[in-house]
Amino acid sequence: MSEPAPRSSYANGSVANIVRSLLVIGVIVAALIAIVPRVNSVSQPPVDVPGASVEVAKESGWPIERPVALPDGWKATSVRYVRSTGGLMTWHAGYQTPTGNYIALEQTKDATAAWVEAQTNRAAHTGEVQAGGRTWGTYVRSGKVQNSLVHRAQGPTELTTIVTGTGTFEELEAFAGTLRPVRTS
Repeated sequence: MSEPAPRSSYANGSVANIVRSLLVIGVIVAALIAIVPRVNSVSQPPVDVPGASVEVAKESGWPIERPVALPDGWKATSVRYVRSTGGLMTWHAGYQTPTGNYIALEQTKDATAAWVEAQTNRAAHTGEVQAGGRTWGTYVRSGKVQNSLVHRAQGPTELTTIVTGTGTFEELEAFAGTLRPVRTS
């Protein structure tokens, strides 16, 4: 029978051995962190507002609008047709402006005061402006950066339209000026 190998002095469990082990593990972890690639920014898939708007216009039969020929730098970020405040179906298209602000288009048929209040985040009515050939009410939410333009339906064949977000009123008005009816044919 052969004699067992002598026991290593590193197996004695001293504080110095624990510190050396932790240092080795730390070097390995640091090396792994250094070589694993990290994402600097998250990009979302492109949002097809024109395609979605045609489908919603066909499905709803509403005269919905969408922005046409926005200047360079505007990026579509969201689009949906969902039930909103008071059970009202709402057409929504969201955009990031060239300055990094957010602007959304919200439209519904037979809008209630509660729906307008919810979309403007209970903002105070502050005046009126002209944009895109229409008169818009201006709304400012104090304490939170949210500006809104509200054009209330003028008849049974028109939708209430809200342009809202963190954009400046100049950006909101420029956006409102690009709104055009969606053609379904």
